[in-house]
Amino acid sequence: MYKRLQQIYDAVEQLFLVVVAIDFGTTSSGYAYSFTKEPECIHVMRRWEGGDPGVSNQKTPTTILLTPERKFHSFGYAARDFYHDLDPTESKHWLYFEKFKMKLHTTGNLTMETDLTAANGKKVKALEIFAYALQFFKEQALKELSDQGGSDFENTEVRWVITVPAIWKQPAKQFMRQAAYKAGMASPENPEQLIIALEPEAASIYCRKLRLHQMIDLSSRAPVNGYSPSDTIGTGFTQAKEHVRRNRQSRTFLVENVIGEIWSELEEGDRYIVVDSGGGTVDMTVHQIRLPEGHLKELYKATGGPYGSLGVDYEFEKLLCKIFGEDFIEQFKIKRPAAWVDLMIAFESRKRAAAPDRTNPLNITLPFSFIDYYKKFRGHSVEHALRKSNVDFVKWSSQGMLRMSPDAMNALFKPTIDQIIQHLSDVFDKPEVTNVKFLFLVGGFAESPLLQQAVQSAFGSRCRVIIPQDVGLTILKGAVLFGLDPAVIKVRRSPLTYGVGVLNRFVEGKHPPEKLLIKDGTRWCTDVFDKFISADQSVALGETVTRSYTPAKPSQLVIVINIYSSEQDNVSFITESGVKKCGTLRLDLTGTDASVPSRREIKTLMQFGDTEIKAMAIDVATSKSVKVGIDFLNY
Repeated sequence: MYKRLQQIYDAVEQLFLVVVAIDFGTTSSGYAYSFTKEPECIHVMRRWEGGDPGVSNQKTPTTILLTPERKFHSFGYAARDFYHDLDPTESKHWLYFEKFKMKLHTTGNLTMETDLTAANGKKVKALEIFAYALQFFKEQALKELSDQGGSDFENTEVRWVITVPAIWKQPAKQFMRQAAYKAGMASPENPEQLIIALEPEAASIYCRKLRLHQMIDLSSRAPVNGYSPSDTIGTGFTQAKEHVRRNRQSRTFLVENVIGEIWSELEEGDRYIVVDSGGGTVDMTVHQIRLPEGHLKELYKATGGPYGSLGVDYEFEKLLCKIFGEDFIEQFKIKRPAAWVDLMIAFESRKRAAAPDRTNPLNITLPFSFIDYYKKFRGHSVEHALRKSNVDFVKWSSQGMLRMSPDAMNALFKPTIDQIIQHLSDVFDKPEVTNVKFLFLVGGFAESPLLQQAVQSAFGSRCRVIIPQDVGLTILKGAVLFGLDPAVIKVRRSPLTYGVGVLNRFVEGKHPPEKLLIKDGTRWCTDVFDKFISADQSVALGETVTRSYTPAKPSQLVIVINIYSSEQDNVSFITESGVKKCGTLRLDLTGTDASVPSRREIKTLMQFGDTEIKAMAIDVATSKSVKVGIDFLNY
């Protein structure tokens, strides 16, 4: 039976002409694609209009603007610039959203009804915003494919891949899938048209293919391209940027169909860590290479946390509160939302200029409305506030700028970078993570020389620290490769223990007396946790956990089974602390043959080895498949 399903999946693989991957990031997003007929060519999307000084990127900011009537207006630079140009009296009616992806990570009880708050304080359903954003990318990509091919490209010809952090829980992944269905990318009837890819896994797949000229080696083992390591952090990057700039005109990347040179140094069983540091989250995965095919095996469950570069923005906001007062900053954000966005853009470009060896100060322009509104609010000038605040290293310059010493800027990075280093140290201390050969630093935040230096000085003696060029596009390119061959990662680790509550025969001395239930003269033990899989257990792709369920009475048409999860692996009862109900398994028996024997057995097969948990079910008596739903959002 399983074989037959596998054949169906394989047949589906053949139908798509192109794989389009969307890297939906916290701060910036983009897409790339590859035709299934020429998988070695990865095309990165067209250049976007707009752009910021000091920020060169193929991606566009993850910002979205809705009209006062709550209809989609624009996305990315277009949304930001339009919002910024609106008159303040008008702009307060428009709904502007940025950095909203983090909400899916931080919301403990995410549902289809979860709200997001716009810059003007109004609330909109998160599902609508995510669907608008995905629909925007879908339309952009289809338009580019149609223009290139000279005829209309149909959505049915595309396999979509959407990237999410590996540390996201099941509800957030399912939420992303629901938003994609709402955007018309795939449908519940056609779920395999959409694949959810995990960001550090995508990066790992791409890093395997690297050639030596496509990366910067921060380790002191050997000079790269003739540069000694002390030059590498600065010069290697500038040289790399030059190389990238020259190749920018062509948006096509050739991925050699061989295992890259870096692997010529890797032997069977070697291990490496991928650290994906983005805007919102940092997550890391530990992989082991399996030769000759170069398949990957996950050695330790994905870990990480909200230590993205947003943490630096948050520290800057705290600094402004310290100088100008929290009450003023809160009011300013509400009353002048567009000017606040402006100030954060100015900070972003200076943030990118921070480097370990910088000696000259960084100037941040304060918008005129900030200076003006502060005077009205407090009755004295910004300059006066700076003098009075005795915040070290931040001065007022006569050109109307905040002048920050490099030390003051570096201090804003410190809390976030410290958390990343601490987390990495914890991972390195795990017994599964010994003998790591390489550490790949990827994601937008990996461009920061401060982060590069911190990682190199903390771990450079244990492994080689490598940064791919054009590091912000690593995940995007890897996600395309994953869409072309989703079976490349053969073994994953389950992040949690999953199971269901069952009744077992009561055993004196083994089971606690308060769990005794007597039913029709039989002694049962209630609330027993029937474990499907343990936290951090290895599970191979395609491996299934099988259970049989029987309807309580023949007329029953739906079986709903609660799924429970825990971070612990030795769980005996569903009532233990740390065990949470996390979803439902729903077997729909309508439409199956009623003339079957009165005691029916429904065999359920669950897969935990993929990026999402999947289930299928069979009616044993008829061998017919039963409609099954596994739901982590609406239960």
